[in-house]
Amino acid sequence: MSKEVFPEKRFPEFVNEEGWAEERLSMFLQFQTGFPFSSSEFNEAGDGLRLIKNRDLKSDDKPVFFSGVFDQNYIVKNGDILIGMDGDFTPIEWQKGNALLNQRVGRIKTFDAAEKKFFHYYLAIQLKLIEEKTARTTVKHLSHSDVENVSNPIPKNPKERQKIADCLSSLDDVITAQTQKLELLKAHKKGLMQDLFPADGESVPRLRFGEFEGEWEEKKLRDVCNLNPSAGYLPDEFIYIDLESVENGFLLKRNLIPRDGAPSRAQRLLKNKDIIFQTVRPYQKNNLYFAMEDGRSYVASTGYAQLRAYESEKFLFQYIHTDRFVDKVLEKCTGSNYPAINSSALAEIQVKIPSNIAEQQKIADCLSSLDDQIQAQTQKIESLKLHKKGLMQQLFPNPNP
Repeated sequence: MSKEVFPEKRFPEFVNEEGWAEERLSMFLQFQTGFPFSSSEFNEAGDGLRLIKNRDLKSDDKPVFFSGVFDQNYIVKNGDILIGMDGDFTPIEWQKGNALLNQRVGRIKTFDAAEKKFFHYYLAIQLKLIEEKTARTTVKHLSHSDVENVSNPIPKNPKERQKIADCLSSLDDVITAQTQKLELLKAHKKGLMQDLFPADGESVPRLRFGEFEGEWEEKKLRDVCNLNPSAGYLPDEFIYIDLESVENGFLLKRNLIPRDGAPSRAQRLLKNKDIIFQTVRPYQKNNLYFAMEDGRSYVASTGYAQLRAYESEKFLFQYIHTDRFVDKVLEKCTGSNYPAINSSALAEIQVKIPSNIAEQQKIADCLSSLDDQIQAQTQKIESLKLHKKGLMQQLFPNPNP
């Protein structure tokens, strides 16, 4: 007989019950693999039912539809638990309407429908272990037997399984609600940016603070900032910022390197209140307002343009994130897979700014305040996710003690 195990944290009504016993997942569920639908009947025009490919589990970019005849058994509905069979095995709950289960995507079908939630969370842990075992494989693959043959401790009492599922599902509901609040904040900011900056062909914005008047001035970017100022001699060591270091306006990592070991692209020596603008794939908007006062030197890659504003730095930082500015940048980009703009072309792009620095600052303060709210909300969501991760580690026994 297999040894019973006990989770670190257990609900009071189950504390005195026997431990979890090792069971094969095939006793509780079936793993259905997708069908190899004929690509000759694929389309992107929305004709037929949407196909669920591996990429669709994480993205809605360019959904593909199938217009042919299909078996009803491959229709996926909201609430179904799906798993990509290549690369990332994280189970997800489908919530994008009826669609078709394509090959290399699997669906979990529990024999007891009420237990679907529990096994969603249970599989999130078990499949992570499978991923880790194949970490050195270039492309990881999953089969239905990999899932059904998992044999690890499971609560004997169905009521305990339901209690765990209800607890984690409740926390997921909170995370979903907070994520929706974050998306509303982002949408509010996007709408404000469209109104606080003049539209194409206009010289004043649609929405303006009451104390300001007069037309905005049109200038070239090189006239509102010092573009790529001379760095002089680089320090002996510095934090190097490459194109992987910045995301959504935040510096994610700080790699301290010696000057002698620095890549040739390390050339932009930053000063406080400088802006670095991503010149490769600028549509990602992974730019940074540099405000570090930790005594370290920071040097950015030439994959960024360095902007040192003559007036309001924060106004300029907000301006370069407007869709109108980014569209103008993309028009001058070269390359298809990795569109990029050179500094001389960037310098010639036309920008519109209010002549009154106080108006620049007012706009910057308004949008920066929203950025602070978005950051706080993002951190709140990350804390909730971290809490859930810790809770799952306590509610499920360690499969490898």
